[in-house]
Amino acid sequence: MTMWLMFLDIALANDVEQARALALRLSPALAGKVEFYQIEADSGKDVFTLEGRGGKVIIGGNNANSMAVGLNRYLNRYCKVTVSWYADVPVSLPKVLPDVNTHERVTARVPQRFFLNYCTWGYTMPFWDWQDWERLIDWMALNGVNLPLAITGQEAVWYNVWTSLGMSDEQVRGYFTGPAYLPWHRMANIDGWCGPLPKEWLDGQTALQQRIVERERALNMRPVLPAFAGHVPGALRQLFPNADIKALGRWAGFDEQYRTYFLNSEDPLYNRIQRLFLEEQTRLFGTDHIYGIDPFNEVDPPSFEPDYLNKVTRHIYESLTAVDPQAEWLQMAWFLYYQSKDYTRERTRAMLTGVPQGKMTMLDYYCEYKEMWREHEAFYNLPFIWCYLGNFGGNTNVQGRVKEAGERFERALAESGGNLVGIGSTLEGLDVQQFPYEYILEKAWDYAKTDEQVINELADRHAGNENAPARSAWNLLYNKVLDITPGNFAAPLPCSYPTMGKEDRVINYEARDLLAVWDYLLAQDRITTDAMTIDLIWVGRQLLGDLFLIEKQAFDKACQQRDKRQVFAISDRLYDLLFDLDALNSHHPHATLDHWLQQARSLGKTSAVKDYNEMNARRLITTWGGSLNDYACRNWSGLMWGYYAKRWEIYIREATSSVISGTPFDADAQRAAIGKLQQQWPTMTEEVPAAPSEQDVLTHCRALREKYRAQLDAWANP
Repeated sequence: MTMWLMFLDIALANDVEQARALALRLSPALAGKVEFYQIEADSGKDVFTLEGRGGKVIIGGNNANSMAVGLNRYLNRYCKVTVSWYADVPVSLPKVLPDVNTHERVTARVPQRFFLNYCTWGYTMPFWDWQDWERLIDWMALNGVNLPLAITGQEAVWYNVWTSLGMSDEQVRGYFTGPAYLPWHRMANIDGWCGPLPKEWLDGQTALQQRIVERERALNMRPVLPAFAGHVPGALRQLFPNADIKALGRWAGFDEQYRTYFLNSEDPLYNRIQRLFLEEQTRLFGTDHIYGIDPFNEVDPPSFEPDYLNKVTRHIYESLTAVDPQAEWLQMAWFLYYQSKDYTRERTRAMLTGVPQGKMTMLDYYCEYKEMWREHEAFYNLPFIWCYLGNFGGNTNVQGRVKEAGERFERALAESGGNLVGIGSTLEGLDVQQFPYEYILEKAWDYAKTDEQVINELADRHAGNENAPARSAWNLLYNKVLDITPGNFAAPLPCSYPTMGKEDRVINYEARDLLAVWDYLLAQDRITTDAMTIDLIWVGRQLLGDLFLIEKQAFDKACQQRDKRQVFAISDRLYDLLFDLDALNSHHPHATLDHWLQQARSLGKTSAVKDYNEMNARRLITTWGGSLNDYACRNWSGLMWGYYAKRWEIYIREATSSVISGTPFDADAQRAAIGKLQQQWPTMTEEVPAAPSEQDVLTHCRALREKYRAQLDAWANP
């Protein structure tokens, strides 16, 4: 046997072993039922097979990633199971694992399946440990992801680079933001905010990233690591006074002290830093030769001149290949949406064509709303990955625009002229509802399902059995309710800043449809799955949030009419809704503030770092910073009653005082009182208040339905 064939046999055996190990991590019961074996790719395309043989479930795949997709197909369709992307949610299999009585052979429609967003490291993952990551990596493999963003631990690399260039420990850690804000530091939006970063953070994240990329590669993924995009510390100007370093535009209302700096890609120092970074990163984490680089994300470049933009990308790419001749560049197209007025076709063409053909792939970031490949001639013949965003800031509302996203992808696949090479999701936060992202990633495979089959399979696995009411609920959600549009991606009104006579919420679905969804879900005999628990919470809290909007409008009207009786009556109903929203969310740990804060604290080794992490965690999901107050709002248990209800209490108090005294509503007094609360909130460390329910989730939701029956029915059927 030749050496090459020996290595091939080892690789094939390793794929099978990795698939077995994944199945065993999900449940030991799968080890005795499911067997894996290697098959050849289907004309170069990833492929899996699924069949029954001798009482076993036999899954073939051209690699471990394809085998994992085949396993997920068995779990979804035959076992009626959804695997959670959260590590603490066990995989609940049927007592008797079902046989497979058909033969399926499914090929991939696109070669690349991308997942994650820089922002996810802030809105969901800043305090994750290996257990959290291990489950998410398994979930990604089950859903066919083979191109995951992998940016954990890069501050340790940068720390070594900047100190080797002469910066002090204090300077470097002060340049970094706090852990929850690192995504926006990495994207060159802000420096120093909530810093300095503790040294223990750097060490812990290095070890974590090493485990992450090792497991991702074992499951046939190509981790997308970062490269130097030109973002440098302002302090570097003192060490290199002749370097061409310019300040980038201020971002999102942050003060001057937090602005970022860009080193001209033509400056000799640029190549030096790129080499230092890539060599150190490769030493620590290896490389798959694909790098995420976004030089001007949501900030203005030093110049919009086409020639300048072309030179920037050309020189960045040259600096990459000087270190890694196999380097490929992965670029977000978000800047083309966010700064669409600035990036004309001439400027964009110049910027994107600075890189040799085929060496840059674009991530079309927000395709369910705006497909930038259509605006920019398929990115001037560059390959691109069609992406579904679906979630801003980790907001917790019923959202998705799922059906339209699926239809758009099908059209793009047919009309893109072959430039479309992948599909992905660029969600900003995970939240609890996985369906939209699983749906999009499933589009990568040639299942040829009808909408009815998609919904029936989804509903059955959420219920854990073939379930007519669940199918009816999800049919309405899919066809009538799910939607997201710009300006309507925040959580419902209870999480919004109280303002007299003004609400910025737009309800894009018929109230009767969403209420009918909840009624179908409430028709379950019992709840046996985590997915159905989530469905009940997800829909129920949206309904209560919508009711809060209606009651708030009535409250404002009563205040304007100085109707004291109605003001007092409606204020009681508003408090009830806030309390009940808090209690409803308490049924799932990932819909609670306590879980978020405990994650943050558990990652610190000393009480000082634990408090520091908690401050970061509290601030991000409330006041954020700059002009981004409430951007990442969530209607979680503990947060509803412990934070948002306090803001509404101030609003109601000022409004009631105005009505009683006959004086105008004092917006300045309200602003000052809420400002004091918001200033204090991030540094609080006392136990989080919550309103846990002693009932099971189904009983509790039925009780809420009865409590609000008259209001819900009147709203849904005006």
